[in-house]
Formats: sequence, structure tokens, C-alpha cells
Amino acid sequence: MKLSVICVVLGCLDLAKAAPMDPRIRWCLKSEQEAQKCRQIASKSDLLSCVKCEGSMECIKAIKKGQADAITLDGGDIYRAGLAPYNLHPIVAEHYGTDEETCYYAVAVAKKGTNFGFNELRGKKTCHTGLGQIAGWNIPIGTLVSTGQIKWAGIEDKPVEEAVKEFFPASCVPGAINSLRLCELCKGDCSRSHKEPYYGHDGAFQCLKDGAGDVAFVNHFTNESLYEEEFDDIHRRIFLAGDKANYELLCKDGSRKSVDEFKTCNLAQVPADAVVSRKDKELANRIFDVLDKLKDKGLFSSEGFSAKNLMFKDSTKGLLKLPESTDSFMYLGEEYVATSHALTKGFSTASKSHEITWCTVGHAEKNKCDMWTFMSVNDQMNIRIECQGGNTVDDCISKIMRKEADAMAVDGGQVYSAGKCGLVVAMVEQYNNESDTSSYYAVAVVRADSSVTWETLIGKKSCHTGLGRTAGWNIPMGLLHEDTKECDFSKYFSESCAPGADPESNLCKLCKGAEGIRGLVDKCKASTAERYYGYAGAFRCLAEGAGDVAFVKHSTVAENTDGKGPAWAKAFKSSDFKLICPGGSAEITEYEKCHLAKVPAHAVVTHPEKRDEVVSFLKDQQARFVNSSSLVMFNMFKSEGLNLLFKDSTKCLQEVPPGQNYREFLGKEYITTIDSLRGCASSKTELEKVCSIHSCQKKL
Repeated sequence: MKLSVICVVLGCLDLAKAAPMDPRIRWCLKSEQEAQKCRQIASKSDLLSCVKCEGSMECIKAIKKGQADAITLDGGDIYRAGLAPYNLHPIVAEHYGTDEETCYYAVAVAKKGTNFGFNELRGKKTCHTGLGQIAGWNIPIGTLVSTGQIKWAGIEDKPVEEAVKEFFPASCVPGAINSLRLCELCKGDCSRSHKEPYYGHDGAFQCLKDGAGDVAFVNHFTNESLYEEEFDDIHRRIFLAGDKANYELLCKDGSRKSVDEFKTCNLAQVPADAVVSRKDKELANRIFDVLDKLKDKGLFSSEGFSAKNLMFKDSTKGLLKLPESTDSFMYLGEEYVATSHALTKGFSTASKSHEITWCTVGHAEKNKCDMWTFMSVNDQMNIRIECQGGNTVDDCISKIMRKEADAMAVDGGQVYSAGKCGLVVAMVEQYNNESDTSSYYAVAVVRADSSVTWETLIGKKSCHTGLGRTAGWNIPMGLLHEDTKECDFSKYFSESCAPGADPESNLCKLCKGAEGIRGLVDKCKASTAERYYGYAGAFRCLAEGAGDVAFVKHSTVAENTDGKGPAWAKAFKSSDFKLICPGGSAEITEYEKCHLAKVPAHAVVTHPEKRDEVVSFLKDQQARFVNSSSLVMFNMFKSEGLNLLFKDSTKCLQEVPPGQNYREFLGKEYITTIDSLRGCASSKTELEKVCSIHSCQKKL
């Protein structure tokens, strides 16, 4: 007998005692129809057990408490599940076609001949999928608020539901049980469950079909090949309801189009429904493995259960496992999260005015940033600097995306990642006083007495600045990939230190971690906590004998030998090392003739909305703390060879032309190399994977 659990007000009550290490996934169901389907699937498998709760929020709470493991949620509920105190994460996305499409369109549907447009909805009766759902509530109501049709001063004034009641005379909004007007058109109990016949996408359309409402806010799944073969979702529902020619889509510009033209007549393109769970890598893997085994056992069909879209949408064709670091913000995207913040009591993450929040990685950078803050306060500036710590550069990029931080200077490979995630390049480091010097040379360094050449690198031990970085990874690995077509670089070198790679892989074997007791914890971490991270770290890996070759920038050896650099570097001489390149070798100073590539300089990335403010701030700062003739104890570009916040070789920052995107900044040659390299899964950073989950998230 399969395990069955019922969710009650005080929690979940086990009806059967589970084994201590029960391998089954406890799926949370929000209606009796869903529970029936779950029990039927569970009767065919030892991998699934069923937990019934009263609605999505009760399931979210049960998963948080460990009384259930997973549920598939709409984007609006994914947003709510991601907030404190629940902190659930999307782990698996539905996809609706052979190309793993994980987006759909939110549309407004009306009967043909009713002669009103989207800008004439005041006074109309409306059918919604459910309160707080993405296509049925958040997108249409958010659009009506943002365009000024619904007058709403914000949550401090009154709940948005009150403003909606003043705009629409009657509605069916399942879940709005505290509002008679918003439940007036509903046929059942107005709950967000299948006890309400007008709940969900099929229910909202049925509400329109029955004549209860004038317009239905539902979704449309994008899949042209499926549409050619059989009507999908709304097409199917309309077709089966009678004649699809009797219905039209309402476009945001006030016009109408046929239901076939959803790509050009919609309210938004939004992420697909996704499975959420607690943040637990092992649990997420188990859930995906179970679902993968059950996908051909009726998981995506609701036939025979008197309701549609049970457990998963019936239009689902498969499941896409999401990158481990995916959270609700990264999955839903900034625009949708901002809309949800505006319609709920969610807090704003926008930066405070008169502040630029700089993101730092590691204690040393934080200390330098704190000194910058101290100096800016004492200088009585109009805009001051604040410091935000991140675990890695990618973590900082994520914080800038969320507006928890504003800016940081990054390597060209990280500019690529930031650009993929929607950030822009504001300023670029310049390394001498010539006009065209926003670049540097990527080089390969070996010991002077080494017999290693570019052509004999296979099987050697390698030291890299970090996974995804320009001189330390993208350029050398791009060149090697062109030669070998091998994507598993852990097989190319016998051992490596490439901070940011899988700690269990060959690419992390040479890494040492932090000095002292945190060594194992920080081993191969993409931050200064890993002693072999960055330019100086990769060179140290070579100099101390761990590696045979180090991939760094042309000035790294000079900055860390002959008495320069930190304490570990004092004993090394520049003459102890040489450069290797395709076809030869050269002295350390001969990088102009022996290098791997000339590459873009490091640059400051920021959120598009902050770009102008960051540029103005940094121009003022370098005038005060770099070029000032007065005695100033702080210099933005000095950190005793540690390259903290900016590279120590920076002479000044130059503004990147407004509107120049990251691909234009990096240049065609470098973009060609990195695009090719990113075809290898091992070279695509976790952040880039998360930022490219959906086609509707794709950047240039």
C-alpha cells in the first residue's frame, strides 16, 4: 500500500508509517482530483507518495517544514514560495516542445464581436486563473496598473485587490475569498483548487465560454510544430469549445487579433511552471530522477480525472533540470519579479539614492572598500560609496542584477557572463597614458628551465586564474579547443587548479584553498579565499611548483618577482620564468611577440538603470583619489600587487560609449572564441546557465 498523507491546519498527518530512509518523493497535491491522479501513478511505482493539502500555500508551508518534498507551481506561486520564510527553489521546469521551450505567452481572450480593446476594460467582467498567478493575475493587473488604467497608489495605500474591484464590476478570481466582488462570477467556492470550476486556465476560459465574463486572462504555450499537428492548450480548448474563430486576443495597443497571432498579440512572455523544493542538491537530483522515470506513466495527462492540468500541465512534453544555483529571482527574471513586488507586500531591493554600492569578493577587497567608504564620508561627497560582500564574482553579478549592489570591476570573461545576465559595461580600465590601451596580453608562463612547449601541454599540470576568466581560461582553452575539439578539459591536463570548477574534478586537484583551517572549505573557490585564484594566484601555483604552466596576463610575472608583490613572491626572480606560445617561447618581457591573444581590459559592470550614475561617480572618484595633487592616503588603483577592486596597473577609467553592448565591447574576435568555447558545457559558468534557462531571457 502506498503512503498517503493529508495536510491539516496544524501540519501533515501521516496515515502510514514511512521507513526511516524512504526513497519515495512526497508530492504535494492541492485538490482531490490531483490526489487521485497521484495515487494512480504511485500504484505503478515505488518512487512516489502523495501528500494532500488545501491549496498551494499549504503545500509551500508543508514543503518548508519537511512534511512534503515537491509541487509544481505557476510563476506567481514560485515568487511567493521563494520569499522568506519559505525560501523554496525551482528545480525542474516544464517544457512544451521538442526544443525544450520553457516560456509561454500570457494573453487576454474575448469573444469576437464584443468590440472593446485592452485599453477599454473598465467596467468589464473578468475571468482569472487565480489570485497571484502569473498569467491570470500578476501580468494583466500589473499591466493595467503600469499603463494607468487601474489607479493604485501602492500597497501602503490599499491592497491592489481593492483597486481592481473599483475597475471591474464583477470577476472570478479564485483565491480572493475575502472579496465578494472578486468572487462574484465564480461557480463554486472561489478557492484556488479544482473545487472551483472556474479555477486555472481551463476554468478561466470556461468562465468566458459560459458568458459569465467578458474577458479571460490565461496562457498560451508556444510550440508551432505542435500547433500544426494538434491544437495546444488555449487553441485546443477554443477548438473543442466550438469555433476558434469566435474568439480573439486583445493586444496591448488596443487592437484585436486572431488566436493564431499570440506571438504579436500578448501581454508578456513568461517562464513556464516549475517544480519547487527545499534547497537541497541531493533531494533535487532525486526528484528529477523520479520524475524522469515517471514521465511516460501518465505524469502529463489528466484524462479521466474530471479536471485539467493536474500535477503538471497537460501540454507538458518533458522536463528540464534547472542549474543548481537557480532561485525564484533568477528563474522568473527581473521584470516579472518587479511586477510581483509592486502587486504584493514584497520589499524593494532598489539601491538607496545618493549611494553607489560596490560589490567585493573576499576580506581584502572588503577592507579596501571600507577604506574607500571612510574617505568618501570624510570628503563630504553628495554620493557616497557603500560596500556589499559577495562569495564570488558571479555572486556579485547576481546581486547587481537584484539591485542589492550597483557595480564592480570584472575580467572580460566575466563581462561576458554579466552581459548574458542583462548588465551593461560602464567604464573600462586603461593601463597607460596612450589613447588605445584598454587591453592587455594573455600569456602562458613556464619555468625558465622547463621543456614544456605549447605543443606539448597535454598531460601537464595547469594553473588558471579562474573558470570563465579571459587570460586564465577563455583564451588558452579556446585555442586548445580549436586544436583538439575536446570539451572535457579535465582530461587534457593531468591536474589543474581552475577556481570555480567542480571541486571534485581534476580541474581543482592542484588548488590549496585558504591558508589555515579553512583550506578544505575554500579549496577551488572562485575568490581570494583560494590562494591560487586570480593572476597572482595562478602564478603562485606555478612558482611554488604545483603546476607546469600558468595562464595569466603579461604583467603578472613582473608584478610578483624581483622583490615585488606579497610576501610569498619575494624570493622569486623574473628570470626564473619564460613565456611559451604557439610556435615558440620568449623572455618574460617579450610578450608583444609571444602571447596567446590581445584581449579586452577589465571593466566596470552595472545595472542598466544605474549606468549614468556609476559613470559620473567614478569620474569624480578618480579625480579625487587618483589624479589629485593633494596628499590623499587612499588610491583606488593601489593594493600592493593584490589587484583589489581594480587592477593595480590601472592608470584611469575611461567611459564606455552609452549603448555599447557587451559583445561590441569585447570585440568580434574575442566573442567568436568565447562563443565557441561556451559550446562546451564544462566552460559555461553556472551563472550563464541560469541566465539562459529560457528563450524569453536570452540576451544579445
